[in-house]
Amino acid sequence: MIERRDIEKYFTELTWIQEKDLRKKVIDVWKTAADRGGWNQLQEIPFTLLFEGSGLLVDHTKRITKLAWNVVNTRSENLNKDYLIAGALLHDVGKLLEYEMRAGKIVKSAYGEKTRHPAAGAQLAEECNLPKEVIHIIAAHSHEGDTMNRTPEAIIVHHCDFIDFEIKKRK
Repeated sequence: MIERRDIEKYFTELTWIQEKDLRKKVIDVWKTAADRGGWNQLQEIPFTLLFEGSGLLVDHTKRITKLAWNVVNTRSENLNKDYLIAGALLHDVGKLLEYEMRAGKIVKSAYGEKTRHPAAGAQLAEECNLPKEVIHIIAAHSHEGDTMNRTPEAIIVHHCDFIDFEIKKRK
């Protein structure tokens, strides 16, 4: 079972969230997802099942969060850094429900066959009472968000995610 301290240990970027209640809720979402998905370690979850050698979800999440942090710190617009970092840390949390370990191999779960991770993650975030702005970032980060009017924070996470995906896919 994954504990809160494990989540805090892996995601040191949580400290970039100034609002302590929001930081706690981000951890709550990861913990809820890990418990429901039956995961014992965050390090066993791959970034993607779409290609071999994608690396770990936690490493991808950290890269996206760092990319988003760098982008927001170069912008002059009044962007909500707490919401941006929370959304970056949670953008793929739904993969803990979309994937499962079966016969020693990680595959798409029955739940994941019907519900992709942006929707699953947004639902988890809503259950854990995250702000609607953070829920929007999670829901809009992938292709599902192409028909949405993304907020600036959601645009940043979306593009950072696809930068990492496209580079990883080429290796």
